[in-house]
Amino acid sequence: MQLNYKQIGQGSDVVLIHGLFGSLENLNVIAKPLSEHFRVTNVDLRNHGLSPHSDEMDYLAMANDIVQLMATLKIQKAHLIGHSMGGKVAMQVALTHSELVDKLVVLDIAPVSYPARHTKILEALNAVKNTDIGDRKQADLIMQPYIEELGVRQFLLKSLYKNDEGKFVWRFNLSVLDNKYSTITDNINANNSCLCETLFIKGNDSDYILAEHREAINSLFKNVSAKIIHGAGHWLHAQKPQAVNKAINDFLTAV
Repeated sequence: MQLNYKQIGQGSDVVLIHGLFGSLENLNVIAKPLSEHFRVTNVDLRNHGLSPHSDEMDYLAMANDIVQLMATLKIQKAHLIGHSMGGKVAMQVALTHSELVDKLVVLDIAPVSYPARHTKILEALNAVKNTDIGDRKQADLIMQPYIEELGVRQFLLKSLYKNDEGKFVWRFNLSVLDNKYSTITDNINANNSCLCETLFIKGNDSDYILAEHREAINSLFKNVSAKIIHGAGHWLHAQKPQAVNKAINDFLTAV
């Protein structure tokens, strides 16, 4: 599968991988500063953004998409940075194709299975999908009973667009994301371990990485360090971009 991507900057390679319901635009706040020192390839995962849709949605398939894109772009080795679901994809690449990974940065996710966290979001997205809406404001009103946080609704609405028939539809493949949700929240294929330098960055107010996850992290990543971003939750790069970018840049440029 040929993923949609945007490439900026020059230097050694960095590949950025967004999270569930997102697109490459979500990580522009990381891509732009990094492009001052690196060649940054920012990708849309399958069933997201402008990348192709597929009924297959698991971490081995998504990791293979990244591997194929790197081959197409003749990227022999890269730093991988992934947020949330994208962090699991990045971990999966590092575990199955360690020869392609220089350093690994994982933003606020652990290599574990998670309970369902997006039930209300999926209900909201389907409510919009099942209504003939005239604009984004109407979509926002439909989602409000399900999602109180304005920031979450605004994030999701970035993926709402008007198609060739003049109808507002979700750019991501909602039916597959809904049907495969249990696979997305499941753990990665963790049959290997990785020796690459790895940094886990956690939002202090987030519960996606907990002390109880330390054993799972250390068992898979043998050269690992951690950074906590205070005053940030799961969307740490949006809430504290300067702190996150500094942590990433310091890690990638350290000799």
